[in-house]
Amino acid sequence: MKKNKYWSITKNIFKVAITFGALYWVCKNISFKELQEALSEANPFFLLLALVSYAVSQIIASSRLNSFLKVIGLNLTERYNLRLYQLGLLYNFFLPGGIGGDGYKIYFLKKNHPIKGRKILSAVFFDRLSGLWALSIITGMLIIFMPRLAIPNSVTLTVLAIGTASYLYFLRLFFRPFLSRFLFTHMKALAVQGFQTLAAICILYAMNFDGKFSPYLLIFLLSSLVAIVPSILGGVGLREYLMTFGADYFQLDQHLAVLISLIFYSISLLVAASGIYYIFRPQRLGTDRLPSATEVEKELENE
Repeated sequence: MKKNKYWSITKNIFKVAITFGALYWVCKNISFKELQEALSEANPFFLLLALVSYAVSQIIASSRLNSFLKVIGLNLTERYNLRLYQLGLLYNFFLPGGIGGDGYKIYFLKKNHPIKGRKILSAVFFDRLSGLWALSIITGMLIIFMPRLAIPNSVTLTVLAIGTASYLYFLRLFFRPFLSRFLFTHMKALAVQGFQTLAAICILYAMNFDGKFSPYLLIFLLSSLVAIVPSILGGVGLREYLMTFGADYFQLDQHLAVLISLIFYSISLLVAASGIYYIFRPQRLGTDRLPSATEVEKELENE
């Protein structure tokens, strides 16, 4: 137990260090006065479209997770699953400890439904993995339309094909049940990433940008990989660091790159805040009391 406790403390210190280190680097290299000036001239209509696009992406993401849950025999209504998904989004930003929204959903479903935690974990894992696959596909498509990278299209397409084939083989070998819904779930995964990319495009329009979108979209998609890096507050600081680094590499406007990231973060935080409702009304999730972060963390550590 002590070993688990020390590991949890070490992990959280590591997360804090990564987040604040990235924030410090960004603050040191970016002029907040220029950011404020650019933001004051933003087009509110396109910002609203970005918000709507991101919200739609999360509704589809909730449905994608529910599709994976149905494979393991957990039949939730789309409405109920969306409510739990909203709560998970909120906890990805604010849940104390190292469990995050996914860990909370796994514990909650295991506690309230007659199904093994390992099965739920596998469904959540492949939900995330399908998102990573879709991110790779869309990133590859962007690379094809960026001749300045000097990467032959045949190389990009070959890498995507081999990656997809390897992914399918892995599913067939170890997790065959998920293969039955591959097309259905992964079309949803592409839609999720597509709408999030559309949100980034709307943000660029909101900033009155009239140059080439593809370099900014590429570094935006690559910075989305921040989701797999341990951090706090939903990855704030890390995405901005990667956007700034990418903008410097491609000789883009660093302030615009950071603005895209900060506005996208604000939008995602606003959508995640909808989960607050279920903290005060847990009855909407079929329970009188939501488990605390301490309860969840102890349970997951003991497994």
